[in-house]
Amino acid sequence: MKSSLPKVLHPLGGRTLVGHVLDTAATLDAGHVLAVVRFERDRIVEALQAEQSPVQVVDQDDVPGTGRAVAQAIDALPADFAGDVLVLSGDVPLLDNETLSALLSEHRAAHAAATLLSAQLGNPTGYGRVIRDTDGGVARIVEQKDASAEELTVTEVNAGVYVFRAAALRAHIGGLTTDNAQGEMYLTDMVALLRGAGESVAARTISDSSLVEGVNDRVQLAAAAARLNARVIRHWQLAGVTVQDPATTWIDVTATLAPDVTLLPGTQILRATVIGAGATIGPDTTLSDCEVGEGATIRRSDASLAVIGAGASVGPFAYLRPGTELGVDGKIGTFVETKNATIGRGSKVPHLSYIGDATIGEGVNLGAGAITANYDDLAKHRTEIGDQVHSGSHTVFVAPVRVGAGAKTGAGAVVRKDVPAGALALSVSPQRNVEGWVEKNRAGTEAAAVADRTQRAEKASNGQEVEG
Repeated sequence: MKSSLPKVLHPLGGRTLVGHVLDTAATLDAGHVLAVVRFERDRIVEALQAEQSPVQVVDQDDVPGTGRAVAQAIDALPADFAGDVLVLSGDVPLLDNETLSALLSEHRAAHAAATLLSAQLGNPTGYGRVIRDTDGGVARIVEQKDASAEELTVTEVNAGVYVFRAAALRAHIGGLTTDNAQGEMYLTDMVALLRGAGESVAARTISDSSLVEGVNDRVQLAAAAARLNARVIRHWQLAGVTVQDPATTWIDVTATLAPDVTLLPGTQILRATVIGAGATIGPDTTLSDCEVGEGATIRRSDASLAVIGAGASVGPFAYLRPGTELGVDGKIGTFVETKNATIGRGSKVPHLSYIGDATIGEGVNLGAGAITANYDDLAKHRTEIGDQVHSGSHTVFVAPVRVGAGAKTGAGAVVRKDVPAGALALSVSPQRNVEGWVEKNRAGTEAAAVADRTQRAEKASNGQEVEG
């Protein structure tokens, strides 16, 4: 991946790569889920422990290879475990419950010691080849670097997903060696070991090879993201969500949408976002970890860790930062930024405003350019505005300050002191006009010329003598 981040921790559709694998494993009702770790062990274990699904961590020693990883996992299982062992890879995120359930069923029906997933690829380069015997049974798997010229022509590839009978696996995994081109203990060599011991090995070939494609670079990561997103969008469309342009819409697997939600082009619904019925999101909107009520509308806006009430309106060009709570039928309008602010039912912040660290009551209307000045260079302070307050344009609330219910502010007011309920807050200073300032200080400019012409016209219309 050419990244400081371990491959299996790269994000994909709201989860890490390995998070997708663990999530699928959890749907199979396994008695034990074990994760074998080695490279960047501590970082990966921390991520595993953050997952909701319980997982037992197994540390792989210095012997490299998938065979060694599985051998140590088997040692970590209870000695009396006699079930089936399903082996998955942490960098194959798109495998689903349906595919794996079918694999397990086929394995048990065949009474096989092992069953693997395989796929037919037009270009099998890089994959281990499934070599079959004259009867069509699975004889062995040969890795690309160890394959002969004839074996390289085989197009059936090993998908790296296996299910073993625990007893057969325990009995023969000790026979694996590192005698190969890469000096690794290959799990694939188990096929030949089992066949040599007279055990049966089956293979289930899947028709959709994208399900078992691994992620080894950023190109493959992007391809997997596109396939996953298409799957998620289709799921929500079938559940009653309108997605106007699937090509420009992204929905994380962790998001939840109700029927009759409409997503317009350029929309991203990320992480644990929940959207209520009838809401319209977009175009060009990103929501991350947000809660959106029924019938709300959000246009060309960005919001994270915010709550938008039912029937509320946001945007266009609004920025809702964490801690924003917009009440039912409320409005956050054009070029408004909010942060750690509660805005009550039916209240409006229509345009060109910053509302941070504030509690705003119901039925409030803040005029254009309203600002809650919440930081005094040492600490953040809170502004509290009561119900039915109306502020004039360009009012600055210098926190900490309280404005009582029903109060008003005049245009340009700087509110530094608490305002009683029903009062009008004004910042009064006399307006002074300095006549002739432009002609004196901007002589020769168009402004000076038009001012002179206007003054002469006004004098003439008033019957005054005009000089020059």
